[in-house]
Amino acid sequence: MTHTIFIDGEAGTTGLEIRERLEARGDLELILLGDRRRDVGARREALNGADAVILCLPDEAAKEAVAMIDNPAVRVIDASTAYRVDPAWTYGFAEMAAGQRERIAGATRVSNPGCYPTGFIGLVRPLVSAGIIPAGWPVTVNAVSGYSGGGKAMIAEFEGAPGSSPRVTKAGAFRAYGLTLKHKHVPEMTLHTGLERPVLFAPAVGAYRQGMLVEVPLQLAALPSSPSVEVVHGALAEAYAGSRFVEVAELEVTEAMTGIDPEALNGTNRMRLHVFGDRGGDQVRLVALLDNLGKGASGAAVQNLNLMLGLDEGTGLG
Repeated sequence: MTHTIFIDGEAGTTGLEIRERLEARGDLELILLGDRRRDVGARREALNGADAVILCLPDEAAKEAVAMIDNPAVRVIDASTAYRVDPAWTYGFAEMAAGQRERIAGATRVSNPGCYPTGFIGLVRPLVSAGIIPAGWPVTVNAVSGYSGGGKAMIAEFEGAPGSSPRVTKAGAFRAYGLTLKHKHVPEMTLHTGLERPVLFAPAVGAYRQGMLVEVPLQLAALPSSPSVEVVHGALAEAYAGSRFVEVAELEVTEAMTGIDPEALNGTNRMRLHVFGDRGGDQVRLVALLDNLGKGASGAAVQNLNLMLGLDEGTGLG
């Protein structure tokens, strides 16, 4: 059986990545509007005529697109932040909790997670669930992403406008942002980890195209149970045992590492979690490595699409 898919916003960074992952598959047929993508009637027809729709649009445009869908059989994946904390939508992080994969498979409305939240939730939710991090604990997350996470405007800032000659940009090698502490990912990060206090989120962008590191430092001795590095690692390893796309590096591996490359998993739908710390010490650095355009965006969307269509979730993914 061939399923029809419409990507609304396929010209954007995430949309292009999703299209690239889907267009070679024989089990799917893409509905492409070409020059008609700004034709409201053509969009409405595509939105209601597809088996599944993937929205790669700004928040307000995504809401407008959802409002145009009146066919109850259409399944929707939204890659914007519009519905990530909406209880009427299923959160599309299959590995987040037991039963989440099944909830996604049975849903008609799925919100694709943000790239930073994917790493943060992957690290923190199992520790909150296990009682290692209390729900009321103040948690800080530091993260750096490639500039593709900022979309076309930031890509142009670092690389120059499409079709232009290469140029030296003034974008800088590293830039901290979100300095008002009001980043749109904070509600998503807080809700889906089970935390009761807003997360203190310190994002940054580096002068490389894609790949990201998400880090959560913890003072173990300050936590109520004073957990060891081994206990923290064990909780994560147990949470993702047998997972196809999320892995936890062994302590022996992290102890031998002298650095970590944010680009190491580019082009994949994988995420690797690391627990750095002296086994006899009182501190730990939790670090998630993923591709912000892979498991942090297009890869996750394809994984969710596969689940919603009843296909093997790894089809078309590396």
